Amino acid sequence: MGLAYNTYLNCARIFGCKGCKTHLSNQEDIMSRNFRGQHGKAYLFSHVVNVKESEPEERTMTTGKHIVRDIKCKQCKKTVGWKYDKAYEESEKYKEGKYILEGELLIHVY
Repeated sequence: MGLAYNTYLNCARIFGCKGCKTHLSNQEDIMSRNFRGQHGKAYLFSHVVNVKESEPEERTMTTGKHIVRDIKCKQCKKTVGWKYDKAYEESEKYKEGKYILEGELLIHVY
């Protein structure tokens, strides 16, 4: 199986897992701050690191039906958000392949 190495980001503002401070993404990858998750404020990111994706499942969300995967911190295994695999509504297609990280589950590392 081998060792699992974390990716470390080098930028001005890094978002990390609140549980273990593992780097997840940075401010430059935020596409939108206008999202809500189970725990309140959430952010749409174009790119994240150090996460493990669950199996895809269909969910009905406030913006319609989507196929999503929960994402967990690779280090401490806590759920930090989800990834959009597919959006059925044409107006929601921009979310495909993007990630939601919930603000309450994040910490500013730098």
